[in-house]
Formats: sequence, C-alpha cells, structure tokens
Amino acid sequence: MRFLLDTATFLIAAESTSRLSQSAREIIADPDEDLFLSVISAWEISLKHALGKLKLPMAPDRLVPMARERMGVEELPLREDAALRAGRLPDLHRDPFDRILVSQAISMGLTIVTPDEAIRRYPVPTVW
Repeated sequence: MRFLLDTATFLIAAESTSRLSQSAREIIADPDEDLFLSVISAWEISLKHALGKLKLPMAPDRLVPMARERMGVEELPLREDAALRAGRLPDLHRDPFDRILVSQAISMGLTIVTPDEAIRRYPVPTVW
C-alpha cells in the first residue's frame, strides 16, 4: 500500500517509534510499504521551528532528509490539483497544513497515517 505520514506521525517516528500506534509502527517498519512525506510537512516543520513553536534535536534542513532516508520515506511534491482541491474540502479542520495533506492523499490515492481525529473525519482512508 501507499501511505502519507502526517507531520505529527513523521516527527514521532523520527524521534522514537515507541509513541506510535502498533499499526503505524508496523507500516513504517515494513520495507514493502510505500511511504511518503509531503513537502508541506517539511514546510510546516521548518516554519514552526523558526517561530520557536517546535523544538528539534537539530535544524529541520538536516533532520527531515536524514529521518526520511533512515525510514525509507519518499518526498511528495505538491501538485496543482491537490492545492486546488484543498479549497473544496469541507470545513472540518482549520489547520491549512492538514487540509493540504488530506487533499494530497485524496489526489494521489494515499492512506494517511495520523493520530489526528479531525483528519479522520474527511473522506480519505486513514490509519493509526
């Protein structure tokens, strides 16, 4: 299967998989699964770190690529169709980063790995 790690899931897994759900741990550990991290998550991590809202063990420009490579996670660019779809989503979640992730997952046929209950209310497959 093909999975999109949301920002929280990626950050948890980058630190330690012990805080992940059993399902999320199994998905991330399985080399046969296709895992993706949106460039939107990289932007969110970088922005929140720069604003002092996210403490990290190293700069985001080092942490994100290193963690992605270690976990076998591919970079997912933002396509125009996903960006435009985000504006048509129901107003179930106020976080613009998460709305884009939902839109990307719908556009690309991905399942989102997320602990976020608000994301789970959208018409997109999720797992936690």
